[in-house]
Order: sequence, then structure tokens, then C-alpha cells
Amino acid sequence: MCLSRLGSLNALEGAQGVPFWKRWLEASLPSADSVGRICAGMAPAPIRVVNQNIYAQLKRNKALPPPWHGLIPLIFDGHETHASYRRHCEGCLQRNVETSKGKRIQYYHRNVTAMIATEELPFLVDSEPQIPGEDEVACALRLLDRILCDYPRAFDVVLGDGLYTDPRLYNFVLDHGKDVLTVLKDERRDLIQDARALFSGRLPTEFSRGKTSVSCWDLEGFTSWPTVKTPVRVVRSREVTKVRRQLDDQVEEVTSEWLWATTLPIARASSRAVVTLGHTRWDIENKGFNEAVTYWHADHLYKHHPTAILVFWLLSMVAVNLFHAFFRYNLKPALRARTTMLMAGRLMLAELLDGASIELQYPP
Repeated sequence: MCLSRLGSLNALEGAQGVPFWKRWLEASLPSADSVGRICAGMAPAPIRVVNQNIYAQLKRNKALPPPWHGLIPLIFDGHETHASYRRHCEGCLQRNVETSKGKRIQYYHRNVTAMIATEELPFLVDSEPQIPGEDEVACALRLLDRILCDYPRAFDVVLGDGLYTDPRLYNFVLDHGKDVLTVLKDERRDLIQDARALFSGRLPTEFSRGKTSVSCWDLEGFTSWPTVKTPVRVVRSREVTKVRRQLDDQVEEVTSEWLWATTLPIARASSRAVVTLGHTRWDIENKGFNEAVTYWHADHLYKHHPTAILVFWLLSMVAVNLFHAFFRYNLKPALRARTTMLMAGRLMLAELLDGASIELQYPP
């Protein structure tokens, strides 16, 4: 269902008459209610093992090369799958929302997901649901603890947005021999003030990132964040991009500024590498959540049960990883050049509904 992007359990049940199921399962396809009930009662661990096996196979085949700077990042971010004012379960988080009818309690589910960004493939690693009473960083630490056991050598540096500029994450990552890089915002006022004061008297390093001109200030050894076990490095980037506006065809310069805190030493990661890593953090939004939700129905509420929600999310991650690996490494370059990923997904669904002429000996 996930791999062929059917989008719902009812759509899956509607395909019960397809001959593919009897050849593949050697039995009839369960009903939509049965699939939902089974997913609510199963353990997520076997699905995580499937994803680990996919990663191991890709790694053995040298399909996950590091980016040009040699550092593979593990990107963390929180994602809210759905929200409702009526339906809720024991795993729902709650918040008060101001509406036209006054304050109302809204129920929602949120997870923290991790993704590895390699030179050629994004790989969704694992996900952990946020439970009532904890914040996103605590959930991320629980997820990171499991990833360090399951994927100990898969990454070099942990990336996160400004929310993850937290001493709990920094100290945990340092204790496990990894590095961390996060967006630096107003939450660390002393560190920002000290960094800006020192940057003001220095000339920046100039380089380009595609169509963007970058002026970069880079200093390490800041001790203005005493709750972190080691001095941190601060990198400031001022970026100017020329954009041609469609309305009047005029070229406009768009300027943005970024601040990052990191434990990466200058000897290991240059200023250009830190800026590249800092912007790589957006990959989990663009190549992870946006694609999974828009094209793979990952946010669809197949069954409102905390375990079922996690199981279906993990299955969607497995489907996305499998499809990207198939499209990148199984299709010839000439075929990829004239076939979009969306078209390839539709062809897979068409083959399923047509009976799937490929004979499979046993279910995976």
C-alpha cells in the first residue's frame, strides 16, 4: 500500500481482487479493519530492522557516499502528523488553541524523525513518537540513543534547528564521540553577543555557493555557554542571492544571515563545509517530510492508535527509502532522464492493479 501509494486502507481493500496478492501472499488479502487492528497490535521493532537491512545493503554496495566535505550528517526534526478537536487516544498530545468560540483543546500526534544526507541519496533512518509530558529534545535524545546502537558508524555530525541548540543534546552527542551543529538563535544570547562583538573587527572569508555569494566569519573557543562541556565554535554567514522576479523581470538581491554553533573544529571542517552542513539541515524538510507527506500519504491517519500511527509512519519511511534506491540505482540513466519519480510511482501502481507480471516466490 505504501510503496504503490494507494493512500488508504480502503483503497488497499479495494484491490483484493488483483491476482498479485494470491501469488505473493498465497492467501487472500485481509480487510481494511484487520490491517488496522494488526498494525495497532504489532511491535515497531521489526520494521526498524527492515530499514536497517536496507541501509546495510546500500552501504555494502557503496551507494551512500559522503558529501564533498567528507562528513555525513544525521538530521533531526520534529513533525506533526495530524491534529483534531474531537478524536483522541491515550497517545495524543494536547494544547489549548484560541478559536472564535474561545479556548479549545486540540489533540495531535508528533514525532521526531532522523535522516542521513549522503551525496546521492537521502535515507530516512528512524522515528520516535513524542509522548505526553516531554519536549522535542527529550524525544530526540531517546531516538538518538537507539540510532547510536543501530547505526553507530552511519554519521559523523548531528544537525538540528534552533530548538536543538540545547546543552542536553550537545553533551549527549559529545559523550558518544560525535559532533553537533545547530542553528544559533536568541536562546543563547550571551554566546551571540560575544560572537558578534568579535566578528565586528574581522574581515570575512568570501566564497560562492551556486548563485549565492557568501561572506563568512568563523571563530572557535567560545566559553560563553558554560553548560556545554567543551568550548564551541560559532560561524556567521551573510548570503546574497540574485533573484529575477517573474512579475517585472527585474533582478533583486536577497540577503539573509545565519548563525551556527558547532563542536566541529576548524581543522576538521572548513567554513565552507560548516555553511554547507548548516543548509543541509533543510533536506529533512524538502526531501523528507514534504515528499513523504505530499506523494506518499505519510500523514494519512490509517488508524487512530499510537502504535498503528508509528507503524504506518515507519512503513512509509521504508517505502520512500526503497523507492529512492530503486529509482537511482536500478533504472538506467537514459530511462531516468525521461521518467520522473512521480511517473515511476504511477507505473508501479498500474502494474499492481494489472496483476504484477513479475513473479515473487515469497513475501518479504
